[in-house]
Amino acid sequence: MLLAHPSTPIQSLPGWADPPTAPPSACSLAEAAGAAHPASPVTRLCLKWAPSFQALEEDRAPQPPQRGPCLAGMAGEGVEWTVVVLTCQHKDSVFAFHRELEIRRDRGALGRQPVLLTVEDPKANVGSGGATLNALLVAAEHLSARTGCTVVTSDVLQRAWILILHMGRDFLFDDCGRAFTCLPLEDPAAPAEALTCNLDSLLSTLTRQVCRGSPPGVWVCSTDMLLSVPETAEMDWHGFRGARVLAVPASISYARQHGVYLADAQGVVQDILYQSPEAQIQPCVGPDGKVPLVCGVVFFSSEAAEQLLATHVTPPLDACTYLGLDSGALPIQLSLFFDILLSMARGVTEEAFVTGRSPGAASGDGQSVAAAAASRSARSVLWKALHAVPLTMAYIPDGCYDYLTLSARDHIRHLTPPSGGTAGSSSFRQVAHSCVAEPQLLEEGCSVTNSLLEGAVEVGPGSVIQHCCLEGPLQIRSGCFITGLDAASSVALRSRPLQDVVLQGHAVRLRDIPSRVFTLSGCHDNWQSPAEDSGTYLNVPWAAFFLRTGIRSHDLWGPDAPAESRCLLTARLFPVLHASEPLAVEDVLWLLGSPGAGRLPRWRASWRMSWEELSGCLDQGAELSSRKALFFLQAQRKVRRVLGGHSSCSLLPLIRSAVMEGYQGALLDTLDQVASTARDPGVAARALACIADTLGCMARGEGGLRSGPAANRAWAPAFQLLERGKLPEGVAELAKERQKWLSRPVLLVRAARHYEGAEQILVRQAVMSSCQFVALRPAELPPLGHWVVVECPARIDLSGGWSDTPPITYEHGGAVVDLAVLVDGRRPIGAQARRIAEPELRLVSTSGGLEGELVVELQCRELEDLRDYCQPHAPGALLKAACVCTQVVDLPSQRSLREQLAERWGGGLELHTWSRLPHGSGLGTSSILAGAVMAALYRVSGRSCSTGSLIHAVLHLEQVLTTGGGWQDQVGGLVPGLKVGRSEAQLPLKVEVEQIRLPESFRHTLDQHLLLVYTGKTRLARNLLQDVLRNWYARLPSIVENASALVSNAEVCARALQQGDLPLVGECMDRYWRQKKKMAPGCEPRAVRRMMEALQPHVYGQSLAGAGGGGFLCVLTKEPRRQEAVRRVLAGMEGLGDFSIHTVQVDTAGFQMQLQGEEALQG
Repeated sequence: MLLAHPSTPIQSLPGWADPPTAPPSACSLAEAAGAAHPASPVTRLCLKWAPSFQALEEDRAPQPPQRGPCLAGMAGEGVEWTVVVLTCQHKDSVFAFHRELEIRRDRGALGRQPVLLTVEDPKANVGSGGATLNALLVAAEHLSARTGCTVVTSDVLQRAWILILHMGRDFLFDDCGRAFTCLPLEDPAAPAEALTCNLDSLLSTLTRQVCRGSPPGVWVCSTDMLLSVPETAEMDWHGFRGARVLAVPASISYARQHGVYLADAQGVVQDILYQSPEAQIQPCVGPDGKVPLVCGVVFFSSEAAEQLLATHVTPPLDACTYLGLDSGALPIQLSLFFDILLSMARGVTEEAFVTGRSPGAASGDGQSVAAAAASRSARSVLWKALHAVPLTMAYIPDGCYDYLTLSARDHIRHLTPPSGGTAGSSSFRQVAHSCVAEPQLLEEGCSVTNSLLEGAVEVGPGSVIQHCCLEGPLQIRSGCFITGLDAASSVALRSRPLQDVVLQGHAVRLRDIPSRVFTLSGCHDNWQSPAEDSGTYLNVPWAAFFLRTGIRSHDLWGPDAPAESRCLLTARLFPVLHASEPLAVEDVLWLLGSPGAGRLPRWRASWRMSWEELSGCLDQGAELSSRKALFFLQAQRKVRRVLGGHSSCSLLPLIRSAVMEGYQGALLDTLDQVASTARDPGVAARALACIADTLGCMARGEGGLRSGPAANRAWAPAFQLLERGKLPEGVAELAKERQKWLSRPVLLVRAARHYEGAEQILVRQAVMSSCQFVALRPAELPPLGHWVVVECPARIDLSGGWSDTPPITYEHGGAVVDLAVLVDGRRPIGAQARRIAEPELRLVSTSGGLEGELVVELQCRELEDLRDYCQPHAPGALLKAACVCTQVVDLPSQRSLREQLAERWGGGLELHTWSRLPHGSGLGTSSILAGAVMAALYRVSGRSCSTGSLIHAVLHLEQVLTTGGGWQDQVGGLVPGLKVGRSEAQLPLKVEVEQIRLPESFRHTLDQHLLLVYTGKTRLARNLLQDVLRNWYARLPSIVENASALVSNAEVCARALQQGDLPLVGECMDRYWRQKKKMAPGCEPRAVRRMMEALQPHVYGQSLAGAGGGGFLCVLTKEPRRQEAVRRVLAGMEGLGDFSIHTVQVDTAGFQMQLQGEEALQG
């Protein structure tokens, strides 16, 4: 709000509002001194923003050329503030409020690294103008010091974006002022979860909307109102100079109490009307029937700010700043609107301005006469300094403004879901940052913010509960505002159902002793109405209250108090100290009824204060701390609720907030409890992942990459307990070891890696549930020396990949469309095994085709030779793991390797594997090879299994190998042709495969249109996998949404294949690639992106195979047999390196197994 009613006592007004004394018969400040307005009605532009001022009459002083905005100073989503200044009334609160600014900077709400300043008003009642001038001086001082200057230089304003926020005076309904009034909002997309205060809402509106695109300069904003503007609003800054005010539409009846801008057709402000008759305001009315309401947002260009700053050295304006007061000057009151801005108004004459009364000025005693003289002198200085500065108005037709008044009914309306168009209320939530045990007891139209309601707590319509911890059964009826109560208050509340009352708990300091006191009032009470006139208390006349309670007027007001000052604001109603008993909410609740035994004498014997007196004792720092403690208490409940309920809600914003504000210890304890008591391994695994995220946040971006090894021996005891299924003991051991790794960022990151390692143990145990779907049948043991040969196609994933990856696949559900293919006419993957007489394992692995062949040969004669089977980078790890998982050998075992082999198989085994595909091809090589190896080992050891069993057996093997892959690769390479694999969101993990029936000849069409392009880039899928799983466990909204989109796209792709719709298949491939990139950012190397851009005109769709990052690019060409055309396109590009084109044919047989003689060595 700009203005307050003239009859409002100064001490109850917000610091921003400077009530002018209206001239006796005037309609505007200009007319009061004889200034004439244009006779004809004024036209107002209201399509977008009012145009910037382009030209002034010739008698205006010339302005220097406008400097353009420095692009480096503008953020992609809003202004990058150079300095943010918060002005406040109490010096005791400066530190607490400055900490609040720092927290918002850390959250990213203020840009990268602005200078943060919290400035106490230099003296009480310096007014909004004096506070602005003082804040501007302090900001210029700090910027000057940063440039090495020893005196203040206005040059620092030329390339600075400065934001000055005025907190104003104390507020009846929030101990921390209007700026920190909490709104019932939650922002799931916010990087850090936190309460949303009015300050946060204003910062977002200013930074991302109102101020965006502005040139360097100074923005000034009050925090005593709710303000919203449409996202589509645009402000034209071309050719701008001078100062600009913001206006929003309002009815005449509302606006005349707050201020109306009178502007001409070019948006030049002529005057500011306050409490003028409707006839005088009528020229301001636009086509929408509204007038431009004054709201507390002003912009000064760098040049205008320089001119304003220059006045701080000129008496008597120097008395508005701390420098003047420190030099002994007497303070004066200065209004931003009716002194500083009015001096720029085009329709005001010098005589009218200088002789006009300043806000708050009065006549009478000598001191007032001196103050009036000082005001005239100050206005004379302002006129000379600023009258030549152009002042224009920016009008926002769809903007909305609500002043936070001293009316409890208005305040409740501001904080409840929309019923009357409150600014920003459309996004209000009934329950925000709260834990409500029985939400069905909350009636429509109420709101609960930052509270814990346990048990049966009924809340009626139009009631607001904030910052409370209450235990039912309780009944809070309609029209109540309850804040700051703890659980101990619940007992007293049960005996007195509340309706239409305001009940508040306050943190105070009484002579440096911290305490908590309570106040009670009615929501219909007018705090400033005299008791002997129309004043009420608890919604009844004072006389009725006195009669009911036995309290008398002299109990509340001194005998010398004038009748007009005897009001609720000054009534000493509220006990703050008893001689020998602690305070309780019952000390004020009894005022609602008749006094019980001893209640009135006890009340009279207490030390009591009025709200006016109590406001000076408020401990705003303690109040903010109390709110945060409650926020993180309910946050701990939220953590338990989200994890235990398998919710897709992300906890990462809450984790960030806890670390920023020092509550990481309580959060870690809560996560330990959830993990150790979870019956579901998925819940425990996610809790451990959240601990890893907490430790990573505690490192604050230092300490190295999150991905890395997790096998430090110090963590081995905890890992061993988890491996043995002793979850509570394992979590406790993890927490014990964690305490040793908290001292430095590098240790925190390493600890986070080990928690992710612990999480993977639980994931492995969950995936192991799929082993129940592995069924083996006895088969004839092949003759000694005869080879079992298995050959497999590669696979191309057409859609749905990543949804098959544990834990996504069993927590969300997965669907993948795969294609088994021959590459250049061959099955590129295979294995063969035979029994040999010597009781040993001979393992030979041959890999690579395009980049050269690599052969690894191993002979295992002791169990020790197999112990690295679970280390995926160890030589022959996959083959060793396959031997263990197929139970060819037992490990660990009391029997030696030779004894086991001789006893079970009558000798040893020789196993060869091959892949003609390069490492990291993306064609599912390792999983398909694992399937081939296991099939060969089962058969050579006299067992056989179905393809479905083999798919689940490979899942088991990859968990043992700790590569942690999904099921789509083995489905793609072991099952012939085109198919869609699916898994439900449940354990045990079971994969179902459905063959896709193709139209006649469509398989041949695919053969002609599908090509593989080897990019020459290799990738490590495990690195990508770690990032994806980390983001999934964090439940980032984009990842959760993308997981659903992957499954949906797979089903669309399956239908497109059934219909033989080649272009639609291509669309699905393109969409799939976009989904992959969202799932695993960084999976598209620059060279690959260039390839895809070059091929785009020639293909229906394209996608890197597998996880991306390199390997093969699969393209679906628009024309058949386009191998040479693709080669020519890519050959004409520079810097692609070695690439190659490969043909693809749909494989209709799947993996093939043959029993051959002793000479049938393949590969």
